[in-house]
Amino acid sequence: MNESPDVVSSLRRTERVVESQELARGNASEISGPIILDTYRVIADFTKTSKHEIDLHTGDLVEIVEKNQNGWWFCQGESKRGWVPATYLEPLDGPDEAEDAEPNYEGELHVVVRAYKAEQDDEISLDLGETIEVIHKLLDGWWVVRKGEETGHFPSMFLQAAGKRERLEAQRTTLHKPPPRRSTIRNAKSIHNKSSRRPSQDSYRRASRRYLQQKGGRLAEPAGNTKSPLRERKNHENIPEQSGSSSESEARKETPVVPPRPSAELILERCSDNTRQRVSIHRARSGSGKDSGTPDSTPASTPASTPASTPAAHTLENTE
Repeated sequence: MNESPDVVSSLRRTERVVESQELARGNASEISGPIILDTYRVIADFTKTSKHEIDLHTGDLVEIVEKNQNGWWFCQGESKRGWVPATYLEPLDGPDEAEDAEPNYEGELHVVVRAYKAEQDDEISLDLGETIEVIHKLLDGWWVVRKGEETGHFPSMFLQAAGKRERLEAQRTTLHKPPPRRSTIRNAKSIHNKSSRRPSQDSYRRASRRYLQQKGGRLAEPAGNTKSPLRERKNHENIPEQSGSSSESEARKETPVVPPRPSAELILERCSDNTRQRVSIHRARSGSGKDSGTPDSTPASTPASTPASTPAAHTLENTE
């Protein structure tokens, strides 16, 4: 029976034997069986900048030998092998990378081993030695990290897991620069009509804040912006706010003050005629020999608490 020659389809995975020295670039070991390599398509021309990289042209198909987390993938074409940026490649099945992990808003602690200044709006600037949390590891080498409430993309090759002393992946692969962002690639031509479903930076930020609120309660607001419900209501009604010292003084003013006890002279001056007559009769009976110009403090206290129109005063008058 005649057999037609094998035809390698560009739209399916191919099966080849890849020697381990090509995988490890010099390590002596052997692979006994075949492995399946993923085929990716090049979306834009790429010109190598070092001997470890290879040139790519739009529409080329390459097989991925190693997907490195720093965003540089080791691939092979018809007659060349080398490192290329993952952002220049797209899967044949769809625009999204199927092997990308899901976001983990609990975060993994990492330390910044090389400073980076943000160049895009969705990136974040970090200094050497800062500790941050990685919330989404993406295979294009640009991880989403969280610092406080702020989130942004950051080169994974400039991060190292907290507590580990391993050498940087960038040093092991002799690559010292992060791969370019997909958004910076000019004349990119995809075979997929639909766009990527990757979350926006705003979506990351909202989901991260929601997770932190559920985990540890409401995030602490800056001290200068903290307002009580009453102050918030006043602000909503456009009522001008007062400083804390003014509020305290107002509160003190509203507290009633106990008046001082009136003196005996003031009592005699302002009391009624009946009360003044009663005090005079009491002095005449006492015959104490005190100075007649000085009111007695004892009887003076009595009229202060007894009104002139009381039954006691009338009784005293009737007796006289």
